[in-house]
Formats: sequence, C-alpha cells, structure tokens
Amino acid sequence: MSRESVVGTAEHAAESEWGRLSSRLILVNLAILVAPVVMFLADLAITGDAGLQALITLGSLFVTFLVVSGIGLMRLFTTRYRVTEHSVELHSGLLFRSRRSIPVDRIRSVDLTANPVHRLFGLTTLSIGTGEQSTSASHRLALDGISKADAVELRRRLIEARDARRGYAVPVEDDGPISELDWSWLRYGPLSVWGVGGVLIAGASVYRTLHELKVDPLKWGFVKDLEHRFGSVPLWYGILASVVVLVVLGIAGSTATFIESWSGYRLTREEGGMFRVRRGLLVTRSVSIEQQRLRGVELVEPIPLRWARAAKLNAVASGLGSLDDNRKRRMLTPPVPRAEARRVAAEVLGTDRSLVLRTGLTRHPRAALRRRVNRALMWTVLITAVPVGLGLWLGPGLVRGGLIGGAVLLLVLVAFAVDAYRTLGHGMRGRYLLTSSGTFAHRTVALRQEGIIGWKITRTPFQRRAGLFTLGATTAAGEGVYKVHDVTDAQGIALAEQAVPRLLLPFLERDPRSAARG
Repeated sequence: MSRESVVGTAEHAAESEWGRLSSRLILVNLAILVAPVVMFLADLAITGDAGLQALITLGSLFVTFLVVSGIGLMRLFTTRYRVTEHSVELHSGLLFRSRRSIPVDRIRSVDLTANPVHRLFGLTTLSIGTGEQSTSASHRLALDGISKADAVELRRRLIEARDARRGYAVPVEDDGPISELDWSWLRYGPLSVWGVGGVLIAGASVYRTLHELKVDPLKWGFVKDLEHRFGSVPLWYGILASVVVLVVLGIAGSTATFIESWSGYRLTREEGGMFRVRRGLLVTRSVSIEQQRLRGVELVEPIPLRWARAAKLNAVASGLGSLDDNRKRRMLTPPVPRAEARRVAAEVLGTDRSLVLRTGLTRHPRAALRRRVNRALMWTVLITAVPVGLGLWLGPGLVRGGLIGGAVLLLVLVAFAVDAYRTLGHGMRGRYLLTSSGTFAHRTVALRQEGIIGWKITRTPFQRRAGLFTLGATTAAGEGVYKVHDVTDAQGIALAEQAVPRLLLPFLERDPRSAARG
C-alpha cells in the first residue's frame, strides 16, 4: 500500500471518530441547585424562620434538580457525534433513541453560544443550521456542552467540509475586521426604549419568585420605611420621585444590557464566503452569515437613536432559520453612529456608502400624508373620549383635563404623522430596491433585485378611496416581505417593472379598449 493511501485511510478514520460531550457538563447541571439554595438562605437571613412552605418549595426544587441532573447524565453518556465526508451525525437517547444527520453541503450556519455557567466551566454550545424557515428541530442540530477548543475546531472542519463538497473556497485577505467595538458607542446604550420596561419586568419577576416562596417583600422593614416616607410627602412629589428613580434604573439597565450584549463585538469576513459576528460579555455569541445568501441590509433608526444621529444595521439574508431565529441573528452592528452604519453596509454589500441614504428617493403623494393625519385625528378622538366621557359622569374637572390632554395629544400625533410621511420613499439604486418608512423607528431597506421572488399588493378600502396601494417585495430572506407603503398605481407598477421586469405585468388587469386597439 502506498504512503498516500495510508495517510488517506488514517485521515478518514480520524474524521469518522465519534466525539462526546464534555464531562464538565455534570458540573453545569449541578449549578441548577444554586438558585433555590440562595433564595432559601436569603429568606432565612431576612425572616429568621425558614417556614414549612419554604421548606416544601425547596424540597420540590431539589427533586426537580435531581430529575434534571439525571436527564443530563443520561444525555452525557448517550450523546455522540461525528463529521464524515458527506454529513454530520448526532446520536442520542437511551429509552428514546434519536439518530439525526445533516448533509454537509446543506449547512448554512455554524454558531457558537455560551452562557455564564458554560463559560465558567469552559464549555459552549455549537448549533448547525440548514437555513430552513421552519421551527422544526430537524433543520437544526445542537451540541450543548462541548469544550470551547473542540467547538472551534469542529466549526472549522464543518466549513471546510462544506466548501469541499461544493467544490469551491473563497480566499479572504486578512484586512482586519469590518467593524469592531468602539467604547464611545456606549453613549447610545441608555437610548433604548426598553430600559424602563425591563426594570418593570425584572421587578415583577423578582416579586413573583419571592411570592412563590411565600415571602412578602412589602412586609420588609426598609420597604415599610419607604412607604411611610412616601406617605408623608405630597402626591405629586411622590409620583415625580418614582418616575425619576424608574428612569434612572432604566438607563442603568439599558447601559448594562449594551455592555453585556456587545462587549467583544467584532464583524469579520472569513474563509468560505462567511461573515461572522462575535459579541457578548456574559453570554458569548458567534453568528455566521453566508455572503452568497445576503440579499441586502436594513438600517433601523428608533426615535432616541435618531435624535443622537445613530442607527443599527441588520442583515437581510436567507439561511438564518425561522422568523424568530432571523430576528435574533440578523444584527450586524450595535447602535452606532449613522455614518458608521452606512460604512458597514457598504463594506458588506460591496457598494457605495450612499446606498442607504434616503436623500434622492421618490417622494410619495400627498394623499399618503392625509391618511396619516386622519389616523392621528382618529386616535386623538378615541383616547380623549375616555376621560371626557367619565367627566360627564364624575365632574367637569375631568372634562377640562381630558380636552387639554387631547389638544396636546393631537399636536404630538400630528407631528408624528408628518414625520412618518417625510420618511416615506422608494427607488432603485443600481441592483438594489430602496424603500423607507416608519414612525417610531425609521427603517431603510436595500434589497437586491435577484432576491425578489414576487410581489404582494394590498389595498384597504381607505387606500382604494385615496387611489393608493401598498407594494410588497417578497423574498426568501429576512422578514419575507418588504413593503413600499402608499404609492399610486403608476408609481407602484413603474417600481415593480424597474426592479424585476415583466414579473408583475402578467397579473395586471388590462383595459379592454386598449386590448382591442392593440
């Protein structure tokens, strides 16, 4: 036997060896017991009495822990995987055995994720996806509990095997990352609309957990002291102080969320035609996006970021899984300066930085403005009717307050309506369809012509009366449909014909008189 044959046989044997999850996964399972023990000890320290109900709760949690740990041990001893020339295979289960296999050439993404407990023990989760837009587990294979070194090596082997099966490899010159974290971007962290909401959700979750343990935080000494202090001051002062505290906590929470989510952020172009986004402080994430499946980008500017001249950039790509998976994995940048977002869009798509500029897009008709102003009037009337109606029953003071509030609300909503109209725009730039819309968050989408697979036309009775309709470009990427809102018949048809010639024309109703003359 020749030397080349011996080497090839040895490499094939090594490739076919079965791998197993790390034994440190047992320690991860044991970590499940930490939370109930800490809660029990905290209750004991605060109340000085464990209580029968708390002991019963702790016992039930401990039994649950034993069950979960048993399942984890079974998974550790029965799970094995391997990568062959043609597929990646996963065998698991003792009583209910599972045998799963994904062809190598169908692999669309190989992502790495590690939560704090996994990172504590040097473990990570490797997820292999086929890019199918389905919630079925058959389109995704996950190895939860392998060492970080094994995960990195396995990811490399999978991408190399996939490229070998496809018969190509895309060489990449190492010009450094496309984008990486600049800590000056931290100033955009507090500009999240979810900060205050997160504080309320966290408070409700803590209260519910304590309630399950039969602990009433309203009976704690410092809580009663705060209640007494608020009861001794004017109502308006107490409300104002509460709002200030809530906003401060929301800002702190939003900033902490930015740090946790985007620490270590790095966007790179790698071998095999892949973009890779790595980020996270406590929970590390590594998301892969195939360059050939990238159909465009979406520039998002929520109101707080818009005021700070900042934006976020999302990928419009196929192969990111279901709609929920796509929304979790499509982010290309954190909140960054608007110019930086445009630069990254140009680098990723290989176009000019002006691609996602709204300047120069075709404006929409004035009828679109009237529709938005009419909606503002409708919501003002509906909201104002509530306090005014109650005031007719309870007293004139509430009526006056409702009318004043309605006048202020009308001014605010009309301002939003005008802003929403000014955001509307569409057009073609090179091979990309541009559409812009949004009220609370301006969204500018650049969608490649080749990614458009159809058109979806919707027209409400109000739009029909105004001579408008909404043109939706359907695609197998991103959200599935990207809409051009409130265009005239001539504008919509011209745009569809320019973007994808002759795709929409066969479905249009023709004028019989024109057909007869033809």
